[in-house]
Amino acid sequence: MLPSWIPGSYMIREFARHIGRVEARCGDAPVACEKVEKNTWQCAPVGGPLTVSYTVYAWDLSVRGAHLDDTHGFFNGANVFMLVEGQRESACEAEIVRPTGERYQGWKVATSLAGPPALECGLSGEPGGGRDAGPGSGRDFGVYQAENYDALIDHPVEMGLFTHGTFEACGVKHHVVLTGRHRADMTRLTNDLQKVCETQIRLFEPETAAAPMSEYWFLITVVGDGFGGLEHRASTALIVSRDELPLANEPRVTTGYRKLLSLASHEYFHTWNVKRILPARFAPYDLTQENYTKQLWFFEGFTDYYDDLMLVRSGVITVLEYLELEADGIGRVLSQAGRTKQSVAESSFDAWIKYYRQDENSPNSIVSYYQKGALIGLALDLTIRQATQDQKSLDDVMRQLWTRFGKTGIGVPEGEIERVATAVTGIDLGDFFAQTVYGTADPDLAGLLATAGITLSWRANGTTGAKTPERVLPSLGAKLASETNGDAKLAQVFDGGSAMAAGLSAGDTIVAVDRLRVNAGSLERRIRSYDIGATLDVIAFRRDEMMELKLTLLEPTTSTCVLTLNESPPEAKTRRIHWLGR
Repeated sequence: MLPSWIPGSYMIREFARHIGRVEARCGDAPVACEKVEKNTWQCAPVGGPLTVSYTVYAWDLSVRGAHLDDTHGFFNGANVFMLVEGQRESACEAEIVRPTGERYQGWKVATSLAGPPALECGLSGEPGGGRDAGPGSGRDFGVYQAENYDALIDHPVEMGLFTHGTFEACGVKHHVVLTGRHRADMTRLTNDLQKVCETQIRLFEPETAAAPMSEYWFLITVVGDGFGGLEHRASTALIVSRDELPLANEPRVTTGYRKLLSLASHEYFHTWNVKRILPARFAPYDLTQENYTKQLWFFEGFTDYYDDLMLVRSGVITVLEYLELEADGIGRVLSQAGRTKQSVAESSFDAWIKYYRQDENSPNSIVSYYQKGALIGLALDLTIRQATQDQKSLDDVMRQLWTRFGKTGIGVPEGEIERVATAVTGIDLGDFFAQTVYGTADPDLAGLLATAGITLSWRANGTTGAKTPERVLPSLGAKLASETNGDAKLAQVFDGGSAMAAGLSAGDTIVAVDRLRVNAGSLERRIRSYDIGATLDVIAFRRDEMMELKLTLLEPTTSTCVLTLNESPPEAKTRRIHWLGR
């Protein structure tokens, strides 16, 4: 059988749809091979060793899939390795064969699978990288091993010509592989990742600084426009825009580079949280169907909280840059109406059918267990620090979960995270979890941040003027689609906004406002030229039917969150230093 989904990405993806003709042989004799389910084949009768041959259509350039062309190859095992039913715990070997042809003679392999060693290379490739790596880059083609099938599919493989750098974090070798054209400053990238990785290792093992893996690989695919990551036990697959890579002549941490570091930090934190500390309902994974848990707010959301926190604690970004990131996250969550209709526990359970399958109404109906989960992590951390006078923190909860569940390989039962947090801190956190995790209440972020000397304020979107806004500009309360023909087509219409009140819906195209033609470029300017409260005549099309509507302009439904340091008392400054490490 072939898995129907890949751990870490909670949607049924039906990898079997990419499998071509399947044939089986026993020695020289053909064996009947019948497909008995959507992802299962039966071969019989067999009187000896069985060889099954099949092709895989590999054209999914994502962190979840498999992609092969004449420039590189990448695959996750869940896409290509069939499991012999009944032998999931058996040891596996995978032979990776170099493509035939002179142009592939320089290709190397990058993977955390056990096999041929990586050659010593500090940094390989010419300065500025490109796709030309030096002769010491990567690993050789050949036979790789895994202790069982689950391990076999948990080590993605990259092959081709790539830039390869290494660094050590707490004595463990880490590899950074960049595939695709780029001009990245590899020295800076590896130095920054080293700081982040060491900070995370010491978070979970403050006394021993012992990492849970013997080697780690960052497999980064560089493209013109793309972003994403997927965690594995000893590696991560990332896809990023080349504009997000650091350049040698640009020493500042750009917004794009900060985004890349945050992604890498997030996936690396998963080395502990979800790859080893994992829900009991994932132990083991059922690879044929959905695996339901209400705990993704912790396994993904708290990881989302810690990813940026690790950047500031490691010194890769400043405190002010960290506050910018947190303000952006707070603003994104609290501006969406869906957070009042779905709890993060429900969002976790419904990830398979809602979060990973969003539609035009998703902002109005669902909440992200990533984004709101991160805010709950922030609030819980500051709640614990305040209640214990900084004697305990969320770090202590994470370490206890690591000791009890991560090191032992026991899955975390539903509801156990809350019980561990209460036991470790000595605080009754029942109401906190009931309201923010199983209910839809927003945590008191303004009050909690104030205890660390940080002021949370809001600025209405669309205000004019500098420090004192002259006026608040009206808002349509909708998001336009990215249409190549320039039409003002509505992709999403938000609860409580002007468009929804007027009767507009997602998919409608506005063609005129107050008897003047508009398009995607002019609609927003036209709307903002009026005052709040003005009523406009709007002509729109729904499919091929024209509609004439009255639209009354309302205030923006969203605001921008701003976090600033304040003149705080000494205890608040001390808490901030303990929390942020700076």
